[in-house]
Amino acid sequence: MPYPETAEGFLIHDQKNWTDFKKGEFKLKPFEDRDIDVAIDACGVCGSDVHTINGGWGEAPMPICVGHEVIGKAIKVGKDVKTIKVGDRVGVGAQIGADLTCKNCKADQENYCPNAIDTYGAPYPDGTISMGGYSSHIRAHEYFTFKIPDNIPTDLAAPMLCAGLTTYSPLVRLGTGPGKKVGVVGLGGLGHFGILWAAALGAEVYAISHSPHKKDDALKLGAKHFISTESADWAKQIPFTLDFILNCADATHKFKLSDYFSTLKVNGTFHNVGFPDEPLPTINAQDFAPNGCYIGASHIGNRPEMIAMFELASKQNVKSWVETIDISEAGCKEAVERVYKNDVKFRFTLVNYDKVFGKRS
Repeated sequence: MPYPETAEGFLIHDQKNWTDFKKGEFKLKPFEDRDIDVAIDACGVCGSDVHTINGGWGEAPMPICVGHEVIGKAIKVGKDVKTIKVGDRVGVGAQIGADLTCKNCKADQENYCPNAIDTYGAPYPDGTISMGGYSSHIRAHEYFTFKIPDNIPTDLAAPMLCAGLTTYSPLVRLGTGPGKKVGVVGLGGLGHFGILWAAALGAEVYAISHSPHKKDDALKLGAKHFISTESADWAKQIPFTLDFILNCADATHKFKLSDYFSTLKVNGTFHNVGFPDEPLPTINAQDFAPNGCYIGASHIGNRPEMIAMFELASKQNVKSWVETIDISEAGCKEAVERVYKNDVKFRFTLVNYDKVFGKRS
């Protein structure tokens, strides 16, 4: 049975064959009064997609359609929807549901709701499993659906919905702005957003990377300084310098964390948004003592932050660095394989959905 009961997408059926995408049908959740149906035009390819389908983050319900950087056109809106109308270009990020009644939700912390629903691989109350944006349609609650500013191209907007928000939120919450010195570790999909946002917010940005050849890119993105971690004493260049570090790397298990901590000012923070498959390296309590620093992490961001992020990108003409790939079984395979190998500068967006799903709006 076709849409509106079901959608089509490119599915993974087995984590052991995590690049073997097959086009198939899946059930959509029942349509409710604040829901919006979106005919998808593009979807970013996130590291989370790879960690999910290859088992790096554990088991996932199979079959699964991943993708949580979704852009498309609203084709149906529920009777209680106030912020979106049919025909609007909209985006859906990594969260598609929450109870919206708990104390976290009421405090604009819905990304920490105990009943949060991820955009793919999570059960709805009726038992339907959420499916992501490598697909023809997505059905999303109004609260997690966002109008995209007209001056941001679809392929550049898509990665902002997860990678963009994941870096923007902690930067804002940690006080990024003029007079702040911010370190961004790892110059990949997340890290390039970290530099873009920190610079746009007015901070002095230090790009920290084990890849010296990325210096030119870091400076073009807006970093004022580039620190290579290749030498053993790299951290001695910037002791007690940074207000905080945004760690976007996927290889933190290989870090000597005490070196990174030493670059922080007193009471500085080492904040993680890159979540590798491996556990963090062993840390001793005394590693935090020389400057009283902290370590933490965060999960995506909230609705007000998503709206503010797109406003900042629109006003300051912030452009993500994106390569596009036509969606297909082969295209999805190429994208996830290259993300796994870090062979992209710096994000992929799957495009040309009409070629495989037909005109849907």
